Amino acid sequence: MKKIDEIAARSARRTGINSGPGRMLVAVYGLLGLAATGRSIMQIAQTWPDQHLPYWLSAVAAVVYLVATIALARGDRASARVASATISFELFGVIAVGIWSYVDKAAFVAAGSAGDTTVWSKFGQGYGYVPLILPILGLWWLRRNRTLDTTS
Repeated sequence: MKKIDEIAARSARRTGINSGPGRMLVAVYGLLGLAATGRSIMQIAQTWPDQHLPYWLSAVAAVVYLVATIALARGDRASARVASATISFELFGVIAVGIWSYVDKAAFVAAGSAGDTTVWSKFGQGYGYVPLILPILGLWWLRRNRTLDTTS
């Protein structure tokens, strides 16, 4: 009986990556995934066959957000590893594309337009910098839950 009580107490202390604030992460990742998917589909469809780099970067961002959404929503250990890898890649992408979009503005300008932005260009400025803040929160949440899981 004591063993069952210990397991119940450990379970009560532990939160899954898809519970509590993790649900909000799933929702925000899902929303960004849908927004980036819609944006990239429209951009690519409207300019076919003359594709521009920013449109493909938006498509990459969409895939990253959708994979992270599914991994966070599943919430098991394997999914947590996938989420961690995906969110780490996202943070790298936001920083790399953010820097690139300031350093080489010509890469983000198509003929006749003021600028072709991506979800990650200018560190996610067009999305209220959520693409920059979200992976930091996501990695913190995953690390926090990993710590709870190993200390329980």
